[in-house]
Amino acid sequence: MNTKSITRSLSGRLITAFALAAALVTPVVASTSASAAAPLTVAQALAAQDGRAATVTGYVIGQPTATSTVITSGYTADTAIAIADTAAETSTSRMLYVQVTAAYRSGFGLLTNPGLRGRQVTTTGALTAYFSHGGLKNPTAMSLGGGTPNPTPTATPTPSPSPTGGSGPYDSTYYVNAVGKTGTALRSSLHTIISTQTKLSYDQVWEALKDTDQDPANANNVLLLYTGRSQSKTTNGGGVNDWNREHVWAKSHGDFGTATGPGTDVHHLRPEDVSVNSTRGNKDFDNGGSAVSEATGCYTDSDSFEPRNAVKGDVARMIMYMAIRYEGGDGWPNLEMNNSVSNGSAPYLGKLSVLLSWNQLDPPDAFEKRRNQVIYDRWQGNRNPFIDHPEWAAAIWN
Repeated sequence: MNTKSITRSLSGRLITAFALAAALVTPVVASTSASAAAPLTVAQALAAQDGRAATVTGYVIGQPTATSTVITSGYTADTAIAIADTAAETSTSRMLYVQVTAAYRSGFGLLTNPGLRGRQVTTTGALTAYFSHGGLKNPTAMSLGGGTPNPTPTATPTPSPSPTGGSGPYDSTYYVNAVGKTGTALRSSLHTIISTQTKLSYDQVWEALKDTDQDPANANNVLLLYTGRSQSKTTNGGGVNDWNREHVWAKSHGDFGTATGPGTDVHHLRPEDVSVNSTRGNKDFDNGGSAVSEATGCYTDSDSFEPRNAVKGDVARMIMYMAIRYEGGDGWPNLEMNNSVSNGSAPYLGKLSVLLSWNQLDPPDAFEKRRNQVIYDRWQGNRNPFIDHPEWAAAIWN
């Protein structure tokens, strides 16, 4: 064979090899690209609650306020929307609860944009439970329609608190002087309103807690705050596995003790297992730490305590109540929230940013609302405004 024949033979073999390689590689690349571009339906997103990042398209149904509750009018916040594969969906089991973070609230929050209901939206985020329900959290993009979402804004806007409207049963009476206000004006009005109360002795607190924290499924028991355990009302005391009076705003943060006043205010006193109460001690609240052995879902470290998810909002709203109720004008310290977890004996308690987040992530449930009503009707004659209006937290501490 001459030189030209050898060259033609080698060239032919190389061309054939490249063609075979291209045929094997090209379909894989095309398939991967197509898969990445396709948004999930709501049904697909609900079936893939494993934390993965995904883009989902659906129709806005309303605002989720609890695991199986979505309101379609009278919206209370801009922090969450429920979407479904059809605009007429009524079953919450077929809805995806989408967290609306600060970057997107001006455009996608239902309190600000009630006309969003029924419109199609596309959002990208982590597929993980929200309100103990199939959800999408920490969105990185949101847009109207079924197209490619807009990217995250380069700068997160700082929304200005808007005047608070009235939508609760006590707004025309108990809260009449607070409705429509925001910021320091709202804070001042609420302080005046809730400062009118019947004050209990520390001994009376035992009986109050047996009433306020009664287990809805067993009238002989109370529910413990951090453990969630249902326990006989008669086992209160100081022994192992007894329940005692947990000061959610630790009484050493301001050194107010248990004399009649903030130390006996049942809006922040809850039944808790003696040893778990001791583990929490006077620590501030924050995320993280090691698991608490007797309280599943709770975590602690040297300077902070994290309650279980089901009562994170309860804890936040109790702390907010105390910060508004006790302003230093009635002989007691001026209690304030801050962003520290090293407050010691100062009349401060943190961590403010985390507590505000917990207030949004865990809205008031039936138990917390009943408790607020019982305190109002039978014990102190005042209410926790942040249970009636969780959105007032952002209006004051935005």
